[in-house]
Amino acid sequence: MNILVTGGAGYIGSHTLIELIEAGHHPIVVDNLANSSEESLRRVGTITGVAVPFYEIDLRDKDGLENVFQDNAINAVIHFAGLKAVGESVAQPLDYYQTNLGTTFSLLEAMERHNVTSLIFSSSATVYGDAKTMPITEDSQTGIGITNPYGQTKFMIEQILRDYSVAHPDWNITLLRYFNPVGAHPSGKIGEDPSGTPNNLLPYVTQVAIGRREFVSVYGDDYDTVDGTGVRDYIHVVDLAKGHVAALSNAQPGVAVYNLGTGKGTSVLELIHSLEKAVGKAIPYKVVERRNGDVATNYASPEKAARELAWKAEKTIDEATADSWRWQSMNPEGFNNSTS
Repeated sequence: MNILVTGGAGYIGSHTLIELIEAGHHPIVVDNLANSSEESLRRVGTITGVAVPFYEIDLRDKDGLENVFQDNAINAVIHFAGLKAVGESVAQPLDYYQTNLGTTFSLLEAMERHNVTSLIFSSSATVYGDAKTMPITEDSQTGIGITNPYGQTKFMIEQILRDYSVAHPDWNITLLRYFNPVGAHPSGKIGEDPSGTPNNLLPYVTQVAIGRREFVSVYGDDYDTVDGTGVRDYIHVVDLAKGHVAALSNAQPGVAVYNLGTGKGTSVLELIHSLEKAVGKAIPYKVVERRNGDVATNYASPEKAARELAWKAEKTIDEATADSWRWQSMNPEGFNNSTS
């Protein structure tokens, strides 16, 4: 199928392009490069031998988006595009609401005009808010205790898509709720390339390991967990990408929701020690005070995806940290300055 991938030059999007191509699909990318690099698409071409068509536009550019749909016989859309930094969303809420909601409105309007009725939305476990019962299932509470505008936009878009489905019952809409994506493609050619200070733990730790940062701050070591540090469900980005291909193959009318996680938690210190094995040296860290809003443990039940999509995460945390280190060491400054 011809698959429009919005935000396809980003971290998860670029890895998904590879899995789509390997499954025989033909991706077309729309990305405004606000927090991504066109170099990632060149690397995808190097890995797969396929040059992915690319349109550098903002989804809110309705004329530009119209041209994309006119130029390509699109069968389905995977919607990654959006702003995604939790802390930044607290500081710049209007940007997040305008961008994440506005791009989705524009996309739905274009799909409707061109009778494209299959959509996979990149959602997030943040929609579960302060859910306290583990593991989190697709039936766990949503929308309660969300602590930042980023998470609110994901929850709002989910609700918009549910309402849209009521009016358009023939549409296939899949909501994929990611837990904590980590890792990189095993080639070391593409990976997570955060601009500025990384918002996610593993790229921060790899930047400490390569000498770009002094130490890792561990926010609290007195939680009721295996070693006192926070536990999260870290899923390898390649497994996550494969989940999108599985969802694409199982699209049915209505709204379907799936957790994409491993079903088990890894603590902050366990993640650091796993990377130490890959790097071959100790990584400096300091325990500091807990952050407001952090919970001790958060992990998914991925059973529904296993049952209905025949998908499950296969890669280990050690594979994820080894792949992340390979990416970081081959690309010390990300896509801007690398040896790949």
